[in-house]
Amino acid sequence: MNEPAQTEFCIPEHLQGKRLDQAATELMAHYSRARVTEWIKAGFVHLDGEVCKPRHKVLAGEHLQVVVPDTAEVEHAPESIPVEVVYQDEALIVVNKTAGLVVHPAPGHRAGTLQNALLHLDPDLVKVPRAGIVHRLDRLTTGLLVIARTVEAHHALVEQLQARAFSREYEAIVCGVMTGGGCVEQAIGRHALERKKMCVSERGKEAITHYRVLHRYRAHTHVAVKLETGRTHQIRVHMAHIRYPIVGDKVYGGRARLPKQADQVTIQALQQFSRQALHAKSLALAHPFTQEWLQWTSPCPPDFQALLSVLAEDEATHAAT
Repeated sequence: MNEPAQTEFCIPEHLQGKRLDQAATELMAHYSRARVTEWIKAGFVHLDGEVCKPRHKVLAGEHLQVVVPDTAEVEHAPESIPVEVVYQDEALIVVNKTAGLVVHPAPGHRAGTLQNALLHLDPDLVKVPRAGIVHRLDRLTTGLLVIARTVEAHHALVEQLQARAFSREYEAIVCGVMTGGGCVEQAIGRHALERKKMCVSERGKEAITHYRVLHRYRAHTHVAVKLETGRTHQIRVHMAHIRYPIVGDKVYGGRARLPKQADQVTIQALQQFSRQALHAKSLALAHPFTQEWLQWTSPCPPDFQALLSVLAEDEATHAAT
C-alpha cells in the first residue's frame, strides 16, 4: 500500500450523539457513506486514537483521525465548470445557478454538478459537509444558492434554514389567469407509486408557499412566490395542486396551455419552453459570523424574459382587436 493521506477533524457540537459512520460521512462529504463505513471497519478511522465501530456514538470535541490510502477514489472530484459567483467572503459563496446544472451528485449525475464545480473553485470545501451546499434548486430551475465555506458557517446556515430565517423569493410563469395572490398550506410527501415525484399528502411534511400576482396575461400569470418551508419540488407541487402549474413543467404541468387564437410565435414559444419557468430571484439571510443581514437579487434569465415578452405581445395584439 502506498503512503496514506491523513485527514483530521474535531467533532462539532451539531454532530453530538451521531453514529460514527454518520458523523464521518458528513465531515467527508466527498466520499460516500458506504466507502467511509468500509474504512471504519478496516481500522482507518480513529476516534481520540481508538478504533471504533460504525454505530459508536460520537461526542462534541472528540478528535477524528482518518487515514485514507492514497489509492482510494475521491468520488466527487473537482471539475472546471463555469459558475457565476455573485458574492463571496471568508464564510460564504453565493452563486447564480444556470438551468441544466445539477446541484450535487446523484444516481445518473455522478459528475458535472455544482458540487464538482465548487470543489474546483475552492478546494478547501472538501472539509465542509456536501462541499458547503446548504439548500438546493431543481436541475431546470435557475437562480441564487448560498454555499458555506467552513463547517461552522455550514452549521449556522443549516440552523437558520431550519428556523425558517432565510428569505427566499422566486418568480414563475404559471398556466391560467389568477384572480389574486394567496397561500398554499398543504403537506408534501413522496408519491406512493412514482418515487421520483412528490405530491400533496396528509402523511407528508408541512409545506407553506405564499404567492402574489405580478401580471396577468390572456392565459397565463406572472407570479412572485415566497417559501416559508423548503420541501422538494414545493413550488411546482403546490402550484399544480391549486391548478396553476408552472409553464414548461413536464412532471407536474402536463401539456402546454395556449391562449385562444394565439399566433404561431406564441404557440411555439410555449410549446418549446424546455424547462419549468421558475427562477430563484432573491435570497436574504444573516451572515453566519457577523449576523449582518445580507440580500442578493438575480434578474430572470433570458429565456424567462423572452417568454414574458411573447406573452405581452400576444396580450397587446388581442387587446387591439
